[in-house]
Amino acid sequence: MYALFHTFGCKVNQYETQAMRKLLENEGWKTGEYTAGLNVADDRLVIVINSCTVTGESDRKLRQLLHRMRREYPKAVLVLTGCMPQAFPEVADSFTEADIVLGNSSRSSLPRQINRYLTLGQRIVEISEHGREFEPLAIDEFQGRTRAFVKIEDGCDRFCSYCIIPYARGRVRSKPLAELKAELQSLAERDFSEIVLVGINLTAYGQEWGGSVCDAAELASEIPGIRRVRLGSLEPDLMTPEVIKRLSTIDKLCPQFHLSLQSGCAGTLRRMNRHYTPEDYSRVCGDLRKFFPDCAITTDIMVGFPGEDEREFKESLEFAKSIGFSRVHVFAYSPRPGTPAAKAPGQVSNAEKSRRSRIMIEECRKSRDRYLNIWTGRAVEVLIETGGDTGFYEGYTPEYVPVKINAGGRDGFKPGEIAKVRITGNRDGVCFGEFISE
Repeated sequence: MYALFHTFGCKVNQYETQAMRKLLENEGWKTGEYTAGLNVADDRLVIVINSCTVTGESDRKLRQLLHRMRREYPKAVLVLTGCMPQAFPEVADSFTEADIVLGNSSRSSLPRQINRYLTLGQRIVEISEHGREFEPLAIDEFQGRTRAFVKIEDGCDRFCSYCIIPYARGRVRSKPLAELKAELQSLAERDFSEIVLVGINLTAYGQEWGGSVCDAAELASEIPGIRRVRLGSLEPDLMTPEVIKRLSTIDKLCPQFHLSLQSGCAGTLRRMNRHYTPEDYSRVCGDLRKFFPDCAITTDIMVGFPGEDEREFKESLEFAKSIGFSRVHVFAYSPRPGTPAAKAPGQVSNAEKSRRSRIMIEECRKSRDRYLNIWTGRAVEVLIETGGDTGFYEGYTPEYVPVKINAGGRDGFKPGEIAKVRITGNRDGVCFGEFISE
């Protein structure tokens, strides 16, 4: 049997897809990534969709994909799992193209549920409540990547007024350090030189036992063979001066911090039920730059949240300009049923959201250009992602700056290796460089 996977959403989802692939491979299955038009006998095929439900657009794309898959492979077994069925089980149940529907808490039963369906031929829907323990998933490979994402935390206790994730993911649960160490050692043995620690609320890691995300980062840095440790998205109010100072002592830690903002307006943040003010956020950025000079600070900014008028939007825009982000993901607010914001007054039209998105994106592009400019002339280390068959090698610095390196007749570099490069300039959000002769 052959299983294909399609993943929507975040790095946590990507990790969980890799873990599900491993579960099937351990039972003798061949696995791969889903692409349209594959020449595969569909009566021997299972397709697994790992869903996201952060926005309404995610749900729309999911429905379209299920329709297309069923048309292309009428005899295949379609499996729907992930956040969408967990958060909206009644909606997922109506997606009748899916033969098996599993919530997040049932993910580890995937092989058993597929075998059950193949035996009985009856549709399976299994969506149960989250437990209090961390799901015992692990990986020793990350197909198609030079870095490995490692999920160390799941769930969120924050209940931001726009967010469905606490309902889809449950409460905070953390991977025990002993399990994390074994997983990291296995990845290091497979020559993964960079590890990205990820979670739904990563900064809450270890709160059940009085621990800290610093514990996980320190552990990862101690594993022989791992040369870089990177952190996923962080909550600013949990990035205390003590945490930042402790992180600064980890030599292998990449100085790139995705510090979730959502809005630069104090009033909007209050309605979002975020746990910081713009002033708090600015202080965290200052602390990070004190201990990590020239670090990259990236973020997410939402426009068009209910009640955001032109004054509040401009306040958020000016705040974003003042921080000097190296990269920003700008997105429009999307109502999620079951959240307080979905019923809040002052809903913003789609046309206005689009207008504000364009303005915010343009300002953040200028900020990114200014950040990339500081690297011209500097020597950096680049983790090679792709080979030089197009005339360029491509990869990332510790600050997650994308670099295209003139191959210049050089060969022998392989994906996953780290090369010394001098930056010569940048264009369209990408730096260019040349290899430094040893």
